[in-house]
Amino acid sequence: MQATTAGITKAGTGIDGISWNILGQTYVPKQVSESSFSWHATFPPGTSVPPHIHPTQEEFIYMLEGRFDLVIDGHEFVATSGDLIRLPMNLPHGIFNRTEQVVKCFFWVTPTRKLYDLFWAIHSMKEQSPPEVIALAARHEVMFLPPPPGQ
Repeated sequence: MQATTAGITKAGTGIDGISWNILGQTYVPKQVSESSFSWHATFPPGTSVPPHIHPTQEEFIYMLEGRFDLVIDGHEFVATSGDLIRLPMNLPHGIFNRTEQVVKCFFWVTPTRKLYDLFWAIHSMKEQSPPEVIALAARHEVMFLPPPPGQ
């Protein structure tokens, strides 16, 4: 992994023109180094990242447009434009766009660990079936949680 480089990642672009399809969302990586990884995300209506844990990373989400419903450590929250979501290491969290509007936001994690490689692997899957994504994520230090009883 490379060190952070100086410069500007222009609006509407990502590193090397990369754009990933991750569980129906679009992720555009903006910066990657050993110490941190950031990406712009677009969540269409009805998309989500089910509850999971990052045992080796802190995660942050800055809301640009729209509304997320979140479950963080068993508690429900709402985040809207201008809010910063802080997700400490080892804290279970799920992210849901339950609205009819697109959500645009900016994610970053520290340190990068295996997340960049996980996104490449998910994007490259022929079909992103939940059991295969869950198994792949576990090999990349992201642990998805079983759904709550009754769901």
